[in-house]
Amino acid sequence: MPPSDTPSTYQIALRLLARRDLSAAQLRDRLIQRDRPRQEIETTISRLTTARALDDARLAAAYAHRAVHVKLRGKERTRRELEALGIPPTTADHAVDAIYDEVNEVTVLEQALTKRLRGPIRDRTELRRVGQALIRQGFPTEQVQAALMRRAGNTALGEE
Repeated sequence: MPPSDTPSTYQIALRLLARRDLSAAQLRDRLIQRDRPRQEIETTISRLTTARALDDARLAAAYAHRAVHVKLRGKERTRRELEALGIPPTTADHAVDAIYDEVNEVTVLEQALTKRLRGPIRDRTELRRVGQALIRQGFPTEQVQAALMRRAGNTALGEE
């Protein structure tokens, strides 16, 4: 009997992982979309996890590092994004806590604020717009308000 030209579930998984790092949940979803048998999927995921080719903790740490240092995201948004990738909540919490042990969230907030502002805050509308954007980035409301007040001084809060 000639060998089949159809790649195995393991080969498909390796090709997917060669393109980009995926969580176990993402890999499972992609293999399911390719109509691979459930048992083969679970065996493949187990085999890749044992070989450390599939590692949710490593993916979470790398993603958290990029979210903080490149994207300038706060703890909450980073945690939500990790969980959306299929990372278990405890793994996501550990990765976010580890990256924020290295860097202060207020420092990241100040960098994000500097990036968003094109000079001094001119009016209440800009103050509100920038504040809402930073809250969506995952920073705590109280920290955002304090940072904006430090930046705005009395210029945006004075008479208009």
